[in-house]
Parts: sequence; structure tokens; C-alpha cells
Amino acid sequence: MPPEHTFIVPEGVKRERADKVLAAGFPAFSRSALQRAFDAGLVFRDDTNIGRREAVSEGDALTFSMVPVEPSAIKAVSIPLDVLYEDEDFLALNKPSGMVVHPGAATGDDTLVHALLAHCRGRLSGIGGVERPGIVHRLDKETSGVMLVAKSDRAHRELARQFGEREVTKEYLALVGGVPELLSGSIRDPIGRHPVHRHKMAVSSEEKGRAAHTQWERVEVFGTGHTLLRCRILTGRTHQIRVHLSSRRHPIVGDTVYGYRHRDDCGNVPGRTMLHAEKLAFRHPVSGMAMEFTAPLPPDFRETMERLRHPGG
Repeated sequence: MPPEHTFIVPEGVKRERADKVLAAGFPAFSRSALQRAFDAGLVFRDDTNIGRREAVSEGDALTFSMVPVEPSAIKAVSIPLDVLYEDEDFLALNKPSGMVVHPGAATGDDTLVHALLAHCRGRLSGIGGVERPGIVHRLDKETSGVMLVAKSDRAHRELARQFGEREVTKEYLALVGGVPELLSGSIRDPIGRHPVHRHKMAVSSEEKGRAAHTQWERVEVFGTGHTLLRCRILTGRTHQIRVHLSSRRHPIVGDTVYGYRHRDDCGNVPGRTMLHAEKLAFRHPVSGMAMEFTAPLPPDFRETMERLRHPGG
């Protein structure tokens, strides 16, 4: 049986909705989880079951139990993870290139969610009523680097809020074709679905696209053919960096979807898009402490840069 909680409505509360009072008294529980408790008939005032809209006042004694968390239908699979930080509310990890985040019709049982269910076994709360990790943002399959994953309802809500309100600093390293004339720049072109190829995104008009803002700066130039850029995205549109850089005729190395054409001085054809989520800075979802995590460049990215530094070597 799930544990029973007792709550005495505090002073100053006069005929307020029971669900709002409990939500204020138990911030660790999501509002949807508390509503499930009301719907399941697990909330009582004295010995009388009450609904979520029932009015309660100071001094009322409320007892309630949470609806048991359902196990995930996705099986846990033990896959090694490069964990940068972990506590009871969230973890930061360095996602490898090639790993899909969410299971889908065309994926196997080797996604990040499968791995997280095994890694966090017994330490996940019921996000949405089901035991699962809270994915608050995404990286493309081929993109490596820092990802945050919520382990509790309260962390999921707060991290999602920070991402949604653009309070998270997100920096990427992108190895691109060509050499920009400027040392740095800013791209503010709206992004929308490609009008012909529906699996792609494209720079669009303000009427059809969504606002997108990417800042970039040159980090290293390799001859006349390639450049390493550091990109900071102030919005989070699908394929944003890939689309913006391609629109400036600097497609990311390996990104044939958005126009990269292989050059001999790059050595072997890269096996993936050379985009790496290097840094995330945000506030801890519970304590509010400033936090920052950096993921080192993976071997394939470093090896590609070495070939560009020493072509023919």
C-alpha cells in the first residue's frame, strides 16, 4: 500500500479548493499526480472522501495517498552511460553520437530511455503516473554532448520551465565547411518545415516559420576548407544550428541532409554530423544553485579535426 500523508490546513486559509491547498503544501508532488489521488478517491477530510474542488479551511485535517506509480512498458536495458553528475532530482550525461533519445516505431531497445530505466532503477518517481525518466530537451541521434534528465516530478517541471523560458545557456561546437569572413555573427532567420521535403526544416518567412536565434564565433580555421565554430542558441528549434549554418553556406561536416559535400582534405568520410553539445548552464531545479556542465569532444570529432590540421599526414 502507498504511504498515507496527513496535512493540517494552515492558518489564513478560508474556503479554498482542496487540490490547490494540497499542491501548495506538497510542492514535491506534481499537480497532476495530486489530481489522480483525488480522482481515485484517496483524499479524505476526517473520514469523509472529498473531491478536488471541495472547499477547505484552516484547521481541517486532510489525509491522502498517492496513486501507485505504474511500471514503464519500456524494458530497462543495461547500457553504459557517461554520467557527468547525478542527484535525487536529475542527472547530466554525455550522450554519445548514434544513440536515439526516445523509443519509436523504427528504433530498437538501445535508446537513451531504455538505458536510463536501467541506470535509475528504483530511483525514478512517477512522472505522468508512469515510472520513467523526464526528457526535458533533446539532441539529434548523431549529435553528441550534454543532456539533462529529470528523475522527479518537481525537477521535470522546473527544468522544462527553464528551457521553455530560455533561461538555459546552450553552447555547441560545430565543424563546418568553408571559412566565414567574419570572426563572429548572429543569425535570426525564422525556421519552419521544408515545403517539399517534410523530414527537413528550412529557413522560412516570419508568417510560416518560428523565431530562431543562433550566435556563432570562429574557434579554429583549417586551411581554406573548414572551420570549427562555437554556437550559442537562444531558441530551441528543430535542427536549428544545422539549418542556420547551411543557409550561410557553411553546412556542418557530415550533414548531407543539409548540403555538406565531402572534400578530400577531410580524410575519410565522417560517419555522422560533426555537432557536439559542449555546455549547458542553468539553475538546479530544487535548490536554485547555478550549475554548469561541459562534455569533452568525443574521439571521432577530435580525429576529424586532427586530419584537417595535418592533411595528407
